[in-house]
Amino acid sequence: MATDTPLPAAEGEGAFAPLREKVFAVLWVATVLGNVGSFMRDIASAWIVTELSTNPAAVAAVQAAATLPIFLFAIPAGVLSDILDRRRFLIAVQCVLALVSATLLVLSHTGTLSVSSLIALTFAGGVGAALMGPTWQSIVPELVPRRQLKGAVALNSLGVNISRAIGPALGGLLLAAFGAAFTYGMDLISYAFVIAALLWWRRPPAAQNDLSEHFLGAFRAGMRYTRASRELHVVLVRAVAYFVFASAMWALMPLVVRQLLGGSASFYGLMLGAVGVGAIGGALALPRLRQRLSADGLMGLAAAITAGVMLAMVVRPPQAVALLLALVLGGGWIIALTTLNSVVQAILPNWVRGRGLAVYLTVFNGAMAAGSLGWGLVARTIELPMTLVASAAGMLLIALVMRRLPLPSGEANLDAANHWPEPTLVAPDAHDRGPVLIQVTYCIRQQDRPAFLKALHQVSLARRRDGAYAWGVCESTDDPEQILEWFFVESWAEHMRQHRRVSHHAADQQQALLQFHAAKEPPAVRHFLGLAPDLSR
Repeated sequence: MATDTPLPAAEGEGAFAPLREKVFAVLWVATVLGNVGSFMRDIASAWIVTELSTNPAAVAAVQAAATLPIFLFAIPAGVLSDILDRRRFLIAVQCVLALVSATLLVLSHTGTLSVSSLIALTFAGGVGAALMGPTWQSIVPELVPRRQLKGAVALNSLGVNISRAIGPALGGLLLAAFGAAFTYGMDLISYAFVIAALLWWRRPPAAQNDLSEHFLGAFRAGMRYTRASRELHVVLVRAVAYFVFASAMWALMPLVVRQLLGGSASFYGLMLGAVGVGAIGGALALPRLRQRLSADGLMGLAAAITAGVMLAMVVRPPQAVALLLALVLGGGWIIALTTLNSVVQAILPNWVRGRGLAVYLTVFNGAMAAGSLGWGLVARTIELPMTLVASAAGMLLIALVMRRLPLPSGEANLDAANHWPEPTLVAPDAHDRGPVLIQVTYCIRQQDRPAFLKALHQVSLARRRDGAYAWGVCESTDDPEQILEWFFVESWAEHMRQHRRVSHHAADQQQALLQFHAAKEPPAVRHFLGLAPDLSR
């Protein structure tokens, strides 16, 4: 669990150290260019819907359509990212997103773009983003050394916000000067840079693996890990607590600009650009902030900033002041986003990284989508200013409550330990057979039993994370000091994968458990393969 100490920084590593890795640098630059195009597309869509409809729910629906697909499809995408070639998968997704932008270009050029078609195409673009998100984040550990992982995550967030600073402002200017079709066309061109960079990257081929996972099995393994990971649960709860309330500002930003600030499409672009500039500043300030604040302190700071900006917008500040507030908002946003993303990356082992990130992205975007729709309906009922006051008050209250649920530190070594001996298997073709019952017998003195069971509980969580779908412990009726731990795995192949998944951190927990074992011989481990009953007799 997290402590009140600040997050440590890698010694001798600057904020831009990951850019010394050539492949990371090329893909990072291409992503920045691609995201510039995406933000230009988004600002065009967000502004066009305010011209097609003045209904706050319709405006918020476009924002929700961009994030709802990630809620629906991110987990399957995470499974695919763990079992497919990530480079080829990313290229295919980029082609799909380019097709969406081409369709928007044609409809806007012909004057046939409607609210319903805009929402549908925004949803389709969201599906592409859902497929891309977990995979793009999963390749980061392949591109940089482990010591630079947090820096690479921060640089990815910085890159997104460089794009956020340039894209919306440029998109607003292009939209005002040349129209939506031209803006969508520029987005279409940006995909060429990303696809070219991915084609240039020669990702090393994956090693041949006789235990490769299939989609359904990988999906079940990812869900088992998610259910058993208490650390991931904490991050997900904290993400919901922040993003549900923060979504009010993002969903209603077009209306804030139009109704409270009296701005135009170009000013809306400047506002989003200012958010991006503020996020750049926040990302650059993060290394120093980490030295002074824990992850929980950073999340509290982000909540205070976001709530303060929403309250300040209620008083209808001058446009120059509003731009300054947008800078501050961007700083708060990047602090929260990078802090949560860094913690998620740190607590996930590589074998399930794509699926774990997909679960996080699902919760993050589900909270954003639900919040966007909810705050849109609230604004329709109690007007825009009171909606911002309500969301700001809720954010401050929930930030105080969440201090009782600290974020995990993410300092455990999750690399595979490979310390389990290979079990004996008489039947060579048993890979698909199951279920498999594993029994471990310990000799535990009565006075050691409470401490042993407490330590065994931590081990049981690791068993479940790595593949067990059922687990239990019992004592012998004729010898109370004989304790039997048992767990089920769905197949022999999955149990062999479990062998390869056990981390150094889990190995340390298992080693600590052995200090309570009183016998001279190590605990006895037995394996049993399931048999189908013979119903022919």
